[in-house]
Amino acid sequence: MKILLITDLYPVNKEEVTTPRTLYNFVKGWRDLGHEVLILKPNFMLNSFLRGKPFYKTGWYDDVYNVNYFMPFWGDIHNKLDTFYKRNFHPDLVIAHMPSGILFADKLNVPFVAGVHCSDIEVLTNPIYKIHFKKRLEQALYRAKAIACRSEVLKHRFLHYYPEFRSKTFSAPSGIDEEYIIKDFSRDIRPNKLKVVTCANFKKRKNIDKVILGLKDFAGIELTVIGDGHGKKALQKLDRNVKFTGRISHDKVLKIMRESDVFILPSENETFGMVYLEAMASGCITICKEHDGIDGIIKTSLNGFTVKPTPEDIRELFTLITNSKVEILRWLRKQSLDTARQYTQLKCCNDYLKNVTYLSFN
Repeated sequence: MKILLITDLYPVNKEEVTTPRTLYNFVKGWRDLGHEVLILKPNFMLNSFLRGKPFYKTGWYDDVYNVNYFMPFWGDIHNKLDTFYKRNFHPDLVIAHMPSGILFADKLNVPFVAGVHCSDIEVLTNPIYKIHFKKRLEQALYRAKAIACRSEVLKHRFLHYYPEFRSKTFSAPSGIDEEYIIKDFSRDIRPNKLKVVTCANFKKRKNIDKVILGLKDFAGIELTVIGDGHGKKALQKLDRNVKFTGRISHDKVLKIMRESDVFILPSENETFGMVYLEAMASGCITICKEHDGIDGIIKTSLNGFTVKPTPEDIRELFTLITNSKVEILRWLRKQSLDTARQYTQLKCCNDYLKNVTYLSFN
């Protein structure tokens, strides 16, 4: 099958660190399944500059066609697509992700599947978007053949506002590369001496400060914080005993996870969060914020925990964990790893296309 992905959430340069690789991994998975995929990236330049993303001229970059617009959703958007059309690519399926991708696909007047992220919910619910973008996005979603919400939590949230879309909406979680799932599970866990890790860009919504404060002076816990960003010095001042690694390579992140017992990231407004699956695949007991992101895949006391993002709730949860029997913690780690095995990249990519095919062509 020939697939055209339309989204601004895609790295033009494969080495970019400012663009999440979620959709890049979907494309990789679809190609591994034997499909041909090209990417059309509508770039709203003002938004790009505000977010500090690298700038690329309009044109082809290997399999990505980057097309720049100051105002991409008004007027004629076809006027910069001549070079794109010369590629003579006739897709069997068009998939559009993120609000800009969905609005762009709708403007092209092609049948498409809409991929919904947290930013789409923001456009549909925040009063600041009410005048124009909310209405435009609603119209596009009505015309979409199917709607792929990036997590079960997002699906429930989306259908709360738009129950009329229930029959064409499904959840499309990310999957993890099988090579990241550990094979050796012999390392033991001791409740009175836990290695805890968290990993994120230092944004306020990640709640790294709540983790540090919740575990401050907690006997028997060694906390490592992976990541960088604004506010690092303020975070370091919260507890001088916490180890900060700074931004490190993906391989080093996985190494630390595999040497840790617990991973915690009570992040808010998380679309999905591949880092949680990577922690589960590394054998960590994994903790996320309740009713957010990967909640639903992580189930409290069954394969991990969910928690409210407050120091008090975090401390209470770790008191429960450190008072648990070794056998229970071993079982939780095993359940966590077994869950990761159910969400491999190829399986999730295949499930995505199965849902799309069923809803779009039936």
